[in-house]
Amino acid sequence: MGRARVAARMIVHPGVEDVNVQQVLEALADPARRSVVRTLAHAGADLSCGSFDLPVGRSTSSHHFSVLRAAGVLRQYYVGTTKMNTLRAEELERRFPGLLSAVVAAADAEARDAPAPVAT
Repeated sequence: MGRARVAARMIVHPGVEDVNVQQVLEALADPARRSVVRTLAHAGADLSCGSFDLPVGRSTSSHHFSVLRAAGVLRQYYVGTTKMNTLRAEELERRFPGLLSAVVAAADAEARDAPAPVAT
């Protein structure tokens, strides 16, 4: 008896032409999701879901990735059992010129201006 064949996992992404600016802005309104986008923008490589330092639990983290994917901000794919993430920067730039780079620049400024944590 042979091994059962496992179908490849498919992740559905909207076409960039089906994404509207309202969806993108709502997805980027949450600080945790902006953190994901900022991290990916500066990473220079695709990152696994587990490589982000989010101040939320695993199920909430999954929700944030799902919202970003549904809004067309990121693309996810599997490498073995690891879900990888990449920004759809070029596609979003064609659809909404300057939007993603402005959001990343604003998130960078917020991070620079944030007060340092106080040691206790």
